[in-house]
Amino acid sequence: MDNEYKEPIPMWADDVNCAITVCDTEGVILYMNLRSVDTFGDKTGENLMGCHNPHSRALIAHMIETGESNSYTITKNGRKKVIYQTPWRKGGKVAGLVEISMIVPDDMPHYNRDEQGIKKS
Repeated sequence: MDNEYKEPIPMWADDVNCAITVCDTEGVILYMNLRSVDTFGDKTGENLMGCHNPHSRALIAHMIETGESNSYTITKNGRKKVIYQTPWRKGGKVAGLVEISMIVPDDMPHYNRDEQGIKKS
């Protein structure tokens, strides 16, 4: 795959309060927003497979192959985070992955909209 990212990154992506990392289908990092660079250092142009264990590499390959997303929570440095990984597409075909990592408060409210009588549209 052509590893040169040619699409413009929206200006807002650098200054949101979450880490955003984008890679191509080979795992080469195409973009990291400011929060991602602060967290991991600038790894743009490097392959993210080298910093993942075999289980994680298999999940990455599966998402690229199937177009499925993955999400989970972690605790790191005493902070709870939600990690959301999802394919991005170009022309309808999976072109790589986006990972969004955000810190969430331990006491984050959860609202069950089904029980609150709000119907899905």
